[in-house]
Amino acid sequence: MKLKKIIPYPFYNSDSPLLSDIDKNLNIFLNKPFWIWDQQEHNIQFIKTNGKCCHVDILGRPQKNGIDFPIFDYQKLIFDAIENNMNVWILKARGIGLTTFIIYYLTWKILSSHGLDHESIFIISGTREAHANYIKEKMTKLFERNFPLLNIYTKYTELVLKNTWIKVFPTTAVKDLRGYFSAKYIFVDESDYFPESVQDELIHAITPYQTKSNCKIILSSTPFKPLGLMQRIEQDPNSKYFKLRLHYQLGLDKIYNAKEIELRKQDIEFKREFELQYLGKTGNVFTPQQVDNCINLGLEFSTDKIPVSLYTLKSVGVDFGFSSSSTAIVTLEHIKTDKDIIRVVDCHLIDKGDPNLIVNLCWDIWQRHNFMNTAYWIDGSNRAMVNLLKIRWQESLSWEWESNDSFDDTTRIRPVNFNTDHKTMLSNLHAVISKGYLAIDPKYDKLLISLRTAYANELSLDKDQTSYSDLLDGLRLGLKAYQISN
Repeated sequence: MKLKKIIPYPFYNSDSPLLSDIDKNLNIFLNKPFWIWDQQEHNIQFIKTNGKCCHVDILGRPQKNGIDFPIFDYQKLIFDAIENNMNVWILKARGIGLTTFIIYYLTWKILSSHGLDHESIFIISGTREAHANYIKEKMTKLFERNFPLLNIYTKYTELVLKNTWIKVFPTTAVKDLRGYFSAKYIFVDESDYFPESVQDELIHAITPYQTKSNCKIILSSTPFKPLGLMQRIEQDPNSKYFKLRLHYQLGLDKIYNAKEIELRKQDIEFKREFELQYLGKTGNVFTPQQVDNCINLGLEFSTDKIPVSLYTLKSVGVDFGFSSSSTAIVTLEHIKTDKDIIRVVDCHLIDKGDPNLIVNLCWDIWQRHNFMNTAYWIDGSNRAMVNLLKIRWQESLSWEWESNDSFDDTTRIRPVNFNTDHKTMLSNLHAVISKGYLAIDPKYDKLLISLRTAYANELSLDKDQTSYSDLLDGLRLGLKAYQISN
């Protein structure tokens, strides 16, 4: 979007003392490098120019806890990625300094030349205007230290630096991006935390700017849930994005204090926030200790140590996927040693699976267990899929919702009314885990992630916050065969 008129910003308050023309017009930034990467040369030029050798030093180096920090060597990876690519994807550790670096970089592009005069930059961050506005305010405050008399034209969600218009958008206003003609840079911060519907809308909204105005797009985020926007792009072999991972180790003994990191390693979110693992946020249904106990039991009662028996009861939970979800199939076995154990012996997550292939997979599971002692607890909301399974098992199609007690022993396909039973099933799952009955081999990592991230409001599972929620649904369906009293 071009400004309709040239606004003479930045400007100084008319009551301010007279300053030199070069400072008043910010010409001091013209033709300056962003940073002199060779340390020895930087020291020489810093002395020669009295601290005005590059954009960062003129503006004032980034600060953390009131201490000046240089631009670190690993940040050249960011600089080169943006300079040399039109689409940049950056997965970052928490606190590695990316957002601050991008703000410095954008002010450099504006002030070091006239290339962005009367052009636009869009920044998308946060779910509310107040959060999105934080980045704009952070950019404005860069000038307070060395240019305290500078008044930058600013509104709540926009500012003008020199003659460049900078507009910030919260995620709730992503659709508004479609209403502008052009932009030279679009920076999206913490994109993995946007709601799924917004993530899809975001890509559709920002992509046309590349053909309209040759726009550079920077997507960045700390990782969040599996199969979110950042992981989908990372795993797409045909993605147009240059991909850069900023692991916390790149900033160790630089932006991070080693002792601070050792303390952070005790946090349950460390692997996600610092080691770049897509794990989602820790939920409120199960404690980390309860999930760890499931893993320990899984190792103790591994199928490598205790083979699956033909004579034990197997229960298979099947949660059918629709257009926006996956089909989950979780097979459980009840074994007895000195205590009762329910262990996971098979687990599948199928994205947009062919219905007939899913039926065949369920049949294969039954066949593998010698066609005996196996029952299927099915989400009955997908009536067509229930009927396909019943046809395969030659069962009557005249079925309605039934309780555990009403199923005949010969009934293999057992529909469950998820809408009425979901709270009871989650409560039963919690009882099974809290009493130490459930064993999950670590190889079923996605199922374990679903437990770690399970978040519920009054026993209603919040599927937006729960990773791999389909697997969790398959697990609690399978546990319909094993009712545990609280």
